Amino acid sequence: MKKTPVSLHNKTILVTGSPGFIGANLALRLLTEMTSGTVISLDNLNDYYDPGLKQYRLRMIEQAAQESTVNHLFVKGSIADPALVEEVFQIHRPDIVVNLAAQAGVRYSIDHPDVYMESNLIGFYRILEACRHYPVEHLVYASSSSVYGGNKKVPFSVEDPVDHPVSLYAATKKSNELLAHSYAKLYNIPSTGLRFFTVYGPAGRPDMFYYSATQKLAAGGTIQIFNYGNCKRDFTYIDDIIEGVIRVIQGAPEKNTGEDNLPLPPYAVYNIGGGTPENLLDYISTLQEELVRAGVLPEDYDFEGHRELVGMQPGDVPVTYADSRALEEDYGFRPQIGIREGLRRFAQWYRKYYSL
Repeated sequence: MKKTPVSLHNKTILVTGSPGFIGANLALRLLTEMTSGTVISLDNLNDYYDPGLKQYRLRMIEQAAQESTVNHLFVKGSIADPALVEEVFQIHRPDIVVNLAAQAGVRYSIDHPDVYMESNLIGFYRILEACRHYPVEHLVYASSSSVYGGNKKVPFSVEDPVDHPVSLYAATKKSNELLAHSYAKLYNIPSTGLRFFTVYGPAGRPDMFYYSATQKLAAGGTIQIFNYGNCKRDFTYIDDIIEGVIRVIQGAPEKNTGEDNLPLPPYAVYNIGGGTPENLLDYISTLQEELVRAGVLPEDYDFEGHRELVGMQPGDVPVTYADSRALEEDYGFRPQIGIREGLRRFAQWYRKYYSL
């Protein structure tokens, strides 16, 4: 797909969902990558997980901004708040929008559907409306590998049907793609959706398995391994995710006119995944080894005594596996960091952060 180059320099870039995990790392990278301009972080700092971790990431961003030639502004609030979104766009006129704000989590959506509707549907609609009335060079937004649901064909390709989500979270992410396509067609908004595959790394989300398992093991508890360990995940290290996002930002879908003299939707969707699905038991073994290496767990830790094999959870799928060839063809990028290196960095960060 042909792309229109988008420069990062001397631009105003709005990153919603910063200081969330991916958003914070993107903001940090932009403060390093850009030579001038403004990065706006927007997040409501909710308590879905420990707000202290978001404050920690925000302090990192603010410290990086002090050492950067780029301005940084943090706006606290919800993307579902129409007055706030209107104010941010009216005052700051962002050139680029990266929408990472969302209520995350597959299992949480089973018992808390209302927050997913507010953030993932109404919130995304507010962003689309703002991009309509205050045109942007490129809207990049987070989708998810969960849209593939129970698809049996692997690896997952963006050409595959994704009409049968197995969780409400997945349904909201597929809805985002449909809404973005409609707005691209109707209002000629260049937009790119990114289907992230199991993102992990330092200062990540505590509800993700690798992080919650570490907390339980460090406290002497037992971790549950779902589907009796017969799961495979396409784990993707945070630095690979950010490299992919940075490259995508700089290449917006090209605007064209169709035979009906109406805009062809400048719209694209890509997978960003490691491309090498890992067996869950192997991943856990690597995590435990790196936790011992980092001093989070003792040398004589009884791995087998702290594992419990259980059945599959509602909303979960047995395999995720990304076909990221389109990303490589259009942007020349594929993830590089394996789980050994990625989990080692996480374990080292975990020990330092919790002062173990």
